[in-house]
Amino acid sequence: MKIKSNQPFKASRRQFIRNTALAAGFYIVPRHVLGKGFIAPSDKLNIAAIGAGGKGQSDLFEFSKSPKANIVALCDVDDRASVKSRQRFTKATYYKDFREMLEKEKNNIDAVSVSTPDNTHAVAALTAMQLGKHVYVQKPLTHDIYEARILTEAAAKYKVVTQMGNQGGSGDGVRKMKEMYDAGLIGDVHTVYCWTNRPVWPQGIPTPTGKFDVPKELNWDLWLGPARAIDYNPAYVPFSWRGWWAFGTGALGDMACHIMDPVFRILPILYPSEVECSVANSWKSMWAESNNPDGCPSSSIIHLTYPRNDGKGKIKVTWMDGGLLPERPDELLPDEPMGNWDGGAIFVGTKGKIMVDCYGANPRLLPTIRMKEETMPKETLARVPEGHYVQWVNACIDGYGKGVTSSPFEYAGPLTESILMGNLAIRSWQMINPNMKGWGDKYLGRKKLLWDAKNMTITNFEEANQFVRRTYREGWDLKL
Repeated sequence: MKIKSNQPFKASRRQFIRNTALAAGFYIVPRHVLGKGFIAPSDKLNIAAIGAGGKGQSDLFEFSKSPKANIVALCDVDDRASVKSRQRFTKATYYKDFREMLEKEKNNIDAVSVSTPDNTHAVAALTAMQLGKHVYVQKPLTHDIYEARILTEAAAKYKVVTQMGNQGGSGDGVRKMKEMYDAGLIGDVHTVYCWTNRPVWPQGIPTPTGKFDVPKELNWDLWLGPARAIDYNPAYVPFSWRGWWAFGTGALGDMACHIMDPVFRILPILYPSEVECSVANSWKSMWAESNNPDGCPSSSIIHLTYPRNDGKGKIKVTWMDGGLLPERPDELLPDEPMGNWDGGAIFVGTKGKIMVDCYGANPRLLPTIRMKEETMPKETLARVPEGHYVQWVNACIDGYGKGVTSSPFEYAGPLTESILMGNLAIRSWQMINPNMKGWGDKYLGRKKLLWDAKNMTITNFEEANQFVRRTYREGWDLKL
């Protein structure tokens, strides 16, 4: 039992602390009694981590930069991956099954961070939300479109603070870019080109084969989560799972939440109405086993069409990955960089262009001399100096309806759905083109898919709808 009191305390600080200790936790110690530099237990956020290795490890490090963050529980299916987190947070209880952790720790935790393969994001996050826990979920928010819609609805239903891990959403760059756009410096945007250097893992290759013993530190069944049961293969763990549809969402899922984020923050769009794509693999796999439906291609181009929310026409967005790039703008000098190493985006408006790096960083008008010639608008949007992670910690402490995050699920859900439409198009392309060993009758090209966002349905190619919502393995479900 914990009692908060608004009545002033007349006892001395030393007497109060002594009496509180004797009361065995019946009071919450106010900050003003503890003195400067102390943080009362009521102002701490008890966090449990689902995924403590890899990106989960770095997420925990970022949360712990806040003196208000208290890491109380860790969960990872692979003891090898979680070593450093367990060494760093020695007081945190360690689990392998997140369901066991959430059941046993539900009275001890306030919030949950999810940093697992994409395959498990939705089930882990929803389980936590149904217990009333705030959640931080790495990008992409979910593995498929249906899951994204469910998590968006769940955030409102269970009234929890949410944040997706697209850190650029809290950066200064995207805010400066929106101020430039709102000031009319490039007019109305009608076309956007986005690109990335990903994949930087094996992709567009034959399905792994062979028999391997499961490492004793790894619970392979839990690692699979809702995915269909297959034999363990070291080709999937710990990182290259991203290139396989059963677990990951490819280059698009990895980077589009960063690179396309400014598109959604700045332009009046929500869901696409049309999508089409073309894909390619390396020369070697093209003539061997190119169009592998188990895996993502080594490169792709995706074209998305969005109706403007204000009814003033449409906006075209093109995504490229695997080393593919849009044509250099005429306004860009021959030696000037186009985006940065990870990628970038170019916004084409009726009065000019803006180019931005990955994460929405470093927005600049084209030609870049305009950055000196034009009067830049004053700052009108609040910045996030504490950063994406600490912002979430603070928002959780403030509570639902009061705390503010840059990528709550009401924003991150539709963004993720849009991005995953690209993967639906790729997988449909793989289905239409079952064999790329030659250029004969079996090569059927691509379809333009028409999307009914309200009903989450492709209206002109029924076979594509199987990729809106996958079938979960027995023992796993996703129910609001």
